[in-house]
Amino acid sequence: MKFIVDNWPLMLVALTSGLLLLWPAIRGAAGGSLTPSAAVQLINHEKAVVVDVCEASEYAAGHVAGAKHVPLAQLANHLPAVVKNKDVPVIFVCQSGMRSNSAARIAKGLGYTKPLSLGGGLSGWRAASLPVEKG
Repeated sequence: MKFIVDNWPLMLVALTSGLLLLWPAIRGAAGGSLTPSAAVQLINHEKAVVVDVCEASEYAAGHVAGAKHVPLAQLANHLPAVVKNKDVPVIFVCQSGMRSNSAARIAKGLGYTKPLSLGGGLSGWRAASLPVEKG
């Protein structure tokens, strides 16, 4: 106990570094973060549905090709009509990946078994040179 009291700054650094190492696992448990290439694999092989949760103006400016649009504020009410099969992978997309994490949590609460968030959002999708539609 004396060691811990005498070396509290060292213990604080050890605790902080441990938490920083665990952060990606904790964050990923919320809804699952997906790379653009993994998203393409799910779309092609498992018929994943892409749902853009951006506002209408953001969606019109550009979105993942073939994405369905359901703004985050309306997700709980409209997702069951847009994606009827709750066992199909659902990939949520926004501009940066923050709103899509919230969308994945909402979908999990609605009973969807494979809700995922596109890591990096549409920015990451564009950086991977993947197709974007406008309008």
